[in-house]
Amino acid sequence: MQLHPTNAKNLTRLILSVLVALSMSFVSCFLSPSGPEDDPPPVVGIPTVVEGDCIITEDTTPAYVTSIGCKDDFIKLASQPMDASIPGATSAKTIIDLDGDDSPLYIIDSRKYPIHYEFASRKLSGNGKPIVSNISDFNNNYYRKDRRFVLGAISYYEGPNAWVYEIAPYDNASADMIKMAYEKIQNVCFFGNALFFHPSSEAITNTAKSLPSSVRLISTNELYKGITYQPLNCTKSIGKLVFITAKELETSYLSFRDIPVLDAVPNDISVTMGIITQEFQTPLAHINVLSHNRGTPNMALRNAWNDPALRALEGKWVELDVKPFEYTIKEVSKEEADEWWEENGPAEVGIPNMDTLTRDLRDVEDILDLSDKTLGQALKAALPAFGGKTSHFSAFPKMDPEKVPYPKAFGIPIYYYIQFMKQNGFDIQVAELLADETFQSDPKVRDEKLAKLRKQMKKAPVDAEFTEMLTNKLNTDFPGVRMRFRSSTNAEDLDGFTGAGLYTSNSGGPNDMDDVLDAIKTVWASVWFFRAFEERSYRHIDHNAVGMALLAHQAFPEEEATGVAITTNIFDAAGIEPGFYVNVQFNGGSVVLPDSGVTTDQFIYHYDYPGQPIVYMGHSNQLPEGKATVLTPNQVRALGDALEEIHSYFKKVYGTDPNKPYAMDTEFKFDQPLGSDPSAEPVLTMKQCRPYY
Repeated sequence: MQLHPTNAKNLTRLILSVLVALSMSFVSCFLSPSGPEDDPPPVVGIPTVVEGDCIITEDTTPAYVTSIGCKDDFIKLASQPMDASIPGATSAKTIIDLDGDDSPLYIIDSRKYPIHYEFASRKLSGNGKPIVSNISDFNNNYYRKDRRFVLGAISYYEGPNAWVYEIAPYDNASADMIKMAYEKIQNVCFFGNALFFHPSSEAITNTAKSLPSSVRLISTNELYKGITYQPLNCTKSIGKLVFITAKELETSYLSFRDIPVLDAVPNDISVTMGIITQEFQTPLAHINVLSHNRGTPNMALRNAWNDPALRALEGKWVELDVKPFEYTIKEVSKEEADEWWEENGPAEVGIPNMDTLTRDLRDVEDILDLSDKTLGQALKAALPAFGGKTSHFSAFPKMDPEKVPYPKAFGIPIYYYIQFMKQNGFDIQVAELLADETFQSDPKVRDEKLAKLRKQMKKAPVDAEFTEMLTNKLNTDFPGVRMRFRSSTNAEDLDGFTGAGLYTSNSGGPNDMDDVLDAIKTVWASVWFFRAFEERSYRHIDHNAVGMALLAHQAFPEEEATGVAITTNIFDAAGIEPGFYVNVQFNGGSVVLPDSGVTTDQFIYHYDYPGQPIVYMGHSNQLPEGKATVLTPNQVRALGDALEEIHSYFKKVYGTDPNKPYAMDTEFKFDQPLGSDPSAEPVLTMKQCRPYY
């Protein structure tokens, strides 16, 4: 296999990770359960563990031990993972030296030696042993069959009370190597009778099929079942703790400064200072995307609704601190809360002025002018007329067409939204609403009057000249095609503010201009969604300064698969285990707003590493019998090629600051091309990209 040009660099970075929890070891606040379970059953079949005499009796922990006699031994050797997607995990790294007599096992002081290489280069190099040279050569111990070292970790997962042996998800160790390491650890550790091997990737799962039954296996899903706490957006805030059901959110209103405890995961929520749900969430659940964009804490806690500690704080001002391994919540005074709000309230978001002159319905190939501009300059020039979504989409034609397929599309500029508002007097109505003190102070009144405005907009006429122009465009370039009209305001997909999920998209046609215009008016009216209005108010965005352009392309009513992908490993904030995060569903089901009980395929695709390992965190429960994953290996590879191209292309705009994390947020689908055989192999189409923050 030919390695990616940056592979050598990334391999060096990779080995610098603390390979303690391995596939469970992605730094972040995200934990991706396999499915929402209110009361998960404990992991069954774990024998009783009996501690023996401790090996470490001195106050100073040795560099390594060759056995573990009691839990206190393990605690002294182990460290909390730098990278952990399962809270409550602690791990101690292990090395087996195949060059030594009887292939000795070393259980390392993982606080003193946070990476395998540091220990091996200092303790297993020279003095009669082969030299451990540079870190690049040391990397071969993950890939070569004739390696010197077998590298792994002993991890204890507190939630399911499980002791496991793990190897890195990209390690191609043979079944014989895994069996040898497992048995060595089993024979010298007090928990040996309860030890499991945890396959941490699809490739290792396949290898594990060759292990004898004496090597007890535990899956990622089984480990998740014992977890009660799920950190999703790790940060701290102060607000008033309130209890409200997801159903009540449809008729009740929260203030910016509330922290709600919810019985379920709602599809939407207005601006709050934090979120605690009783059900587990997915990392790209809509409410977590909102929390991420707002910089507010978000967590899930099983049985949170009846949690005595939380109930004792109901209606009180609290400080909520969501951390990777634990959370804290404590009461604060109203004065402390007010002081915190003054110091930490949201900063004003600046948005581009609307372009009120551009009128042409422009093909996406012509929207970004790179003839005399950089990509950043071209985006800045296009966004005032065509909005964030259309402008970023228009970069697809500038990329390698073999890697980034996209649907034929064109942009409808903001000019026609402004024209529609003025011709029907809606601009005057908006001005009157904004001047209404009751509208501004009462969320119920605000919600009702915005709904009334949207209803009027959907019934209003559209300019005849624009209608004729659009009709000609569709008849010429998209004859007989049902079209999708997607929101693209000048207040979304910005550097530092995505506005994700605030507006809507709608489809219309074919050959029915009334249906098309209804779809367009529905999208225009979404500027005045209650959730969009509240988010803009929270961000101090001038409502009159927001205009709606449209991205138009064919509709995809029956997708084989649809998903969202982030061009980074969202579980690895330190950037030491690069990969792409993918959340995908079969048959076009939503991954952002799934129905209750519906699960999706979620995985990290380590695109830049040998073998390109895939680490699944969860699987879809919507698959037909006989289908194990939503995407085939070939489809995953095609998606990876597209994500790498998109990531590299936009890096010159959004990835220039080495102190600032960079990634792109993308949407994709797999379906048969327009007009092709319905039974043909579904192919990739990229639908959207924007900066991910």
